[in-house]
Amino acid sequence: MTSSLRNIQGIDIFIEGDGPHTVVMIHGWPDTHRLWDGTVAALKSQYRCVRFTLPGFDMAQPARATSLAQMTALFSAIVEAVSPDQPVTLLLHDWGCIFGYEFAMQHPTRVARMVAVDIGDHNAGAFLKSLTARARRQVFAYQFWLALAWTLGGAISGALGNRMTRGMARAMRCPTEPSRIGWQMNYPYAMQWFGLLGGFRGAAQISPACPVLYLYGARKPFMFHSPQWLALLTARPGCAVQAFDTGHWVMVEQPAAFNACVAAWLATAH
Repeated sequence: MTSSLRNIQGIDIFIEGDGPHTVVMIHGWPDTHRLWDGTVAALKSQYRCVRFTLPGFDMAQPARATSLAQMTALFSAIVEAVSPDQPVTLLLHDWGCIFGYEFAMQHPTRVARMVAVDIGDHNAGAFLKSLTARARRQVFAYQFWLALAWTLGGAISGALGNRMTRGMARAMRCPTEPSRIGWQMNYPYAMQWFGLLGGFRGAAQISPACPVLYLYGARKPFMFHSPQWLALLTARPGCAVQAFDTGHWVMVEQPAAFNACVAAWLATAH
């Protein structure tokens, strides 16, 4: 079984497995490339699995806030390095969806298909309208808290920022080991609420041209997609939607079912 390591723009890129198709796996908050351990084990006999830890999310490295344009450029460099001749499959979760969607919209010829987990049409008017007033308050509460933790962690006390961040992760039942979680990971929330590095003002509206498998946890206080998003994908040839009886971290809470669903869809969505 092929396994290799590359370094692109200071980011370690882990490549495992064989096969004609490359799957690039991008995690979100507050995770690392290790989120995909089980999925790589399930897919690497048939696919080249590529994963990495987002800039600033490795607690062994210095803080590294990364703008939307910089992140898109990094993804482009990684995809060009690992699959120069063929488009890739993107497997995305959480902030990995938001950054990955932007890459797919900017570079549609480099993305053959996407598996998106738990974040759908996040910047669409339909999504905002689908949120109840209570859900809007909940979104603001946790996201602004994490944005504030990023600011305080960098400007005043890293220990304080870490306590705030780990406390929120615990409240959200995040499965990541607390020692791997830190305030440095929170810069996407500072981008969202404080306009850090230009924020997301220039982000494209999500309208993927490629086939999409959308998986989500149904056991949450609110969804990260609109009903229209589900209807759109359900009606589009080549796309599919699957709900799981989980929270936000579907691949951790129901790994066998998650990996089987992804593998089955990939086998038919060439």
